[in-house]
Amino acid sequence: MNFFWIIPLTVGFAEPQKVAAADTPQGRAVAFLAREVPRWSPANRCFSCHNNGDAARALYLAKHLSYPFPGKALEDTTEWLMQPEKWDHNGGEGPFNDRKLARIQFGAALTDALEWGFVKDRRASTRAAELVAELQHPDGSWQVLEERSIGSPATYGPFWATFQARRMLQQADAGKFKRALGKADQWLRKTEAKTVLDAAAVLMALADGEDDAAVKQCRHCLALIRKGEGEKGGWGPYVNSPVENFDTAAVILALARMKKQEDVVAMLRRGRAFLIARQQPDGSWTETTRPAGGDSYAQRISTTGWATLALLAVPPDQRSR
Repeated sequence: MNFFWIIPLTVGFAEPQKVAAADTPQGRAVAFLAREVPRWSPANRCFSCHNNGDAARALYLAKHLSYPFPGKALEDTTEWLMQPEKWDHNGGEGPFNDRKLARIQFGAALTDALEWGFVKDRRASTRAAELVAELQHPDGSWQVLEERSIGSPATYGPFWATFQARRMLQQADAGKFKRALGKADQWLRKTEAKTVLDAAAVLMALADGEDDAAVKQCRHCLALIRKGEGEKGGWGPYVNSPVENFDTAAVILALARMKKQEDVVAMLRRGRAFLIARQQPDGSWTETTRPAGGDSYAQRISTTGWATLALLAVPPDQRSR
């Protein structure tokens, strides 16, 4: 088996080898999420971007890869995601009832559910894409938070919001949303990524781009990521920031889409080892918050969802076994 495979977040990648290993770091993470994801909606009478968005995305991929957990863990989430007309009136309080955030995060989860075959009817995806397209800024980006905000696991910054929105429109109907996709592509190519986290989002979006602007932007972003790596692996949101679980997971997902350059493979190996070393006994990861050191269930679940996706994206190195 190769050291890593690339998650096909867009079409065109090979089918990954399926596995069913519960007693692994990723298996323990999946088991944790399978317990937590279905608990939120019955207890809170609403659906959340953390449980039913980011965490559900990890479970959809894990189920596709044959990790064992009860299928009912995703039943209410899948039913909810297929009703985008209800997303704006979800109930709940605070940022988890934010209309822009809900549309993009639930839309990202719906995109993954469709990608992995858990949703067959594409009409919900098209409707969700229409709702997300309405939120595009004139410059081609999507802004969930204030423009200068770095974002966090459960609240996307502009680069990650734009990547996820673009991916959603592309999967739903590239022809119908051609103009919006073109504007997003231009923004991603021309807007300088100044942070490690933003650089990871740009790599996710442009890794396949062969035009000069995309190649130049990816080269710049990869340089930021190289410069920002911690001494023992891992990344923070900025080049000189302390390493964080969420930012490390985001970078791993981005690097997994790059060509197998020797230093990229080494960074992936170190990043994976970093996440495994920071995993909690229950399978979760301590939440990444802005500012650091906060206490947040929402950010903990989202951080764990991102970390799980990263471990699933980069299987163990056979040579280290």
